[in-house]
Amino acid sequence: MSKSFERFQKRKLISSYFSVTLSIALVLFLLGVLGLLVLNTQKLANHFKEQITLSVFLKDSAREVEIDQLQKSLVMAEYTKSAVFVSKEEAASRHSEDIGEDFMEFLGYNPLKNSIDVNLNAGFVSTAQVDSIATDLASRSFVEEVSYDRPTLELLTENVKRVGIGILVASGVFTLIAFLLINSSIRLSIYSKRFIIKTMQMVGATKSFIRRPFIWTNIKLGMLGAIVALLSLAGLLFYLNRNFPQLGLTEDPAQLIAVFSGVFLLGILISLVSTYFATQRFLNLRTDDLYY
Repeated sequence: MSKSFERFQKRKLISSYFSVTLSIALVLFLLGVLGLLVLNTQKLANHFKEQITLSVFLKDSAREVEIDQLQKSLVMAEYTKSAVFVSKEEAASRHSEDIGEDFMEFLGYNPLKNSIDVNLNAGFVSTAQVDSIATDLASRSFVEEVSYDRPTLELLTENVKRVGIGILVASGVFTLIAFLLINSSIRLSIYSKRFIIKTMQMVGATKSFIRRPFIWTNIKLGMLGAIVALLSLAGLLFYLNRNFPQLGLTEDPAQLIAVFSGVFLLGILISLVSTYFATQRFLNLRTDDLYY
């Protein structure tokens, strides 16, 4: 009978430890994802900004030497990420593929212009700066027109600001939720041992002596939960980097070390603080209050 009871208690203890570890791991994983998102928000915003294309359409009378000089000057400009010449024939071929038919057969000629497609560095992608660059390029005598998707740029700029503010708010909320969830799991775990705590106190054990094993046990659970969270986070990063390498999520090792270290230390810190206050609460309770 006693062995059966011991096995039951052991299973109950393991179940309690498992639930605490799982709760810590899930919460820390979400915090890690959020941390990566916060640190990479600007990188993601820059990636989308650099997809905005400034098209410099050239007059049919433009000489080849003028076009070459313009392209070289654009490549060397500090605001340029890439500058690619697109011939009118290549542009017609792309347009035909997009619409699914050869429009030149219907028109009898190619109405498109030779152009240079310019992608700007993210730091120069704002409405005012792009307007200034477009005006400067359009002032050249052999340039027919300079165009870009202004509504998309304005929408992108506005949304980047909104997303940045939203992520900062979400970070604060999730950090608070993380603390409350981990704290709740640890308190429930310690609640089941409240009579042991009071018994030790009644036989003369000091508060620090009673707290010590609980704190050490939950710190180890916090470390284990953090390790599980970090392994899951590493798996997610591997998947994203393999399928979306253009995001460059693993290009900055210092950033990854900071996030992983932060998650690990946060798991220890929250476990330490939560255990301290949870045990302190039961240490300060009267014996009669333990039943409620």
